[in-house]
Amino acid sequence: MSETRLSFKEMCAKFDVTPRTLRYYEYIELLGPEREGRSRFYTSRDVARMKLILRGRRFGFSLEEIRQWLLLYDKQGTQAQMEEWVKLADRQLAALTEQREQLGHTIEELRELRDEAAQFLD
Repeated sequence: MSETRLSFKEMCAKFDVTPRTLRYYEYIELLGPEREGRSRFYTSRDVARMKLILRGRRFGFSLEEIRQWLLLYDKQGTQAQMEEWVKLADRQLAALTEQREQLGHTIEELRELRDEAAQFLD
């Protein structure tokens, strides 16, 4: 039984990304579709990698960090990749926590200024 493959168009639709984004991910070697003439076909490996790429972007990782992390699996296997993941996740969690605290302070300050202005108008 052959592996299910997605066309370029199907891959864009499945992940709701633009053709430009998909081509760029290929260009920077995040994805490596099979080629038949001018057509590209994405395997289950590419689909899994795309899920990781989009999740990594949502978590705030750079494309280069994601690329290096994916390469680690190819070169050193799961154990090394997971060890690096824990380091990256710890760093990103600290950064996001700091951003959340700063955002909380900013919201509170804006609320106070808004209330002062509203009181002035009464």
